[in-house]
Amino acid sequence: MHILYIYAEVTIKGGTDKMITQKANYLVAHGYDVTILTESQLGRPISFELLPQVRHVDMGLDFNKQYMQSPLRRLITYNRLMRQYKQQLQQTLDRLKPDIVITVMGRSLSLLPQIKGDFIRLGEAHTTKHHLRSLHLMEQRGGLYAVVAKYMRWRMERSVAQLSGLVLLTQRDADEWQEARQRWVIPNPISFYPEKAAELTARQVIMVGRYNDAKGYDYLVAAWQQIHERHPDWTLHAYGSGELHDDVCRWVQEHHVEDSFIMHEPTDNIMEKYLESSICVLSSRYEGFSLVIIEAMACGVPSVSFDSPFGPRTIIHNGVDGLLVDYLNTDALADGVCRLIEDEGLRRKMGEEARRGVLRFSEDSIMHQWMELFDELVSNRQ
Repeated sequence: MHILYIYAEVTIKGGTDKMITQKANYLVAHGYDVTILTESQLGRPISFELLPQVRHVDMGLDFNKQYMQSPLRRLITYNRLMRQYKQQLQQTLDRLKPDIVITVMGRSLSLLPQIKGDFIRLGEAHTTKHHLRSLHLMEQRGGLYAVVAKYMRWRMERSVAQLSGLVLLTQRDADEWQEARQRWVIPNPISFYPEKAAELTARQVIMVGRYNDAKGYDYLVAAWQQIHERHPDWTLHAYGSGELHDDVCRWVQEHHVEDSFIMHEPTDNIMEKYLESSICVLSSRYEGFSLVIIEAMACGVPSVSFDSPFGPRTIIHNGVDGLLVDYLNTDALADGVCRLIEDEGLRRKMGEEARRGVLRFSEDSIMHQWMELFDELVSNRQ
């Protein structure tokens, strides 16, 4: 069976890139033929290691050309690139003849229903419906941006209705997609499970996530100022990159926590960083799922997270294997972290429960659900 993923580019050490490469590697190791088709890789290295059996094809489309132009020129450039995209996508699928084509809900979503071919068309969402393609940020700007965002949402829903179905990360998000013909909920798998858990003795808290609006670093820095005042011997280590890097630096300085709020670039050895930590903190405005939480759990590290839509509440059993606190309440986030700092026994108990509970997201368990879905879809088509 030949599975083909369509994705913009695999260049970021983020959750979606990790999941696409992890699933592709697992599938080829279990006898599937897998292709990752990118729009704009443009010779840049793949951000996560791919097995040599995974085929990677790049269309070489540079959508960055549209930026820094007048609105009219930008529209002309974008439409030209989309015409090229459609033509190349048709040619590529004609040549590769996949059984199942999966769009990760980017630009390819609107094109896939228009492409001719005897293959199954699936959508795979890695964030919530409201936050796909950052349309919520356009809506917040108001005016013409809000009008364009509303139109794009309408087009997105219309395109989803023409697919065979949609795979979501949580049941709550699946409930939002009434337009889809079929909906399946398959969460993300853990990518590692170390032999030994973290000792939870280090006076370190870890945060992993891109420096962007979604991850709520403004709330985290404000909460950390309170934590630092109560526990000045503890440090927070944040691993990420992104467009708000300089803003986060500024917030850290404005809150006078630059000596205890340590910012790091993304690392290939993130498991080791979890194992060096005693608490994981998550300040996200929203999460489609949260790889960070299940990775921390796999290492036996309890998490303190905002009860943000939609992911954390489907993973953390509050008070058992981690803490969920009031949404966007920095005082509550600070109190939650301090609670685990001050109660080592509770920290250890939650870490043990987290490591046991996260096994429901094991790679074999989750990927078995994917393979069952693929088999069912192909069998029904035949």
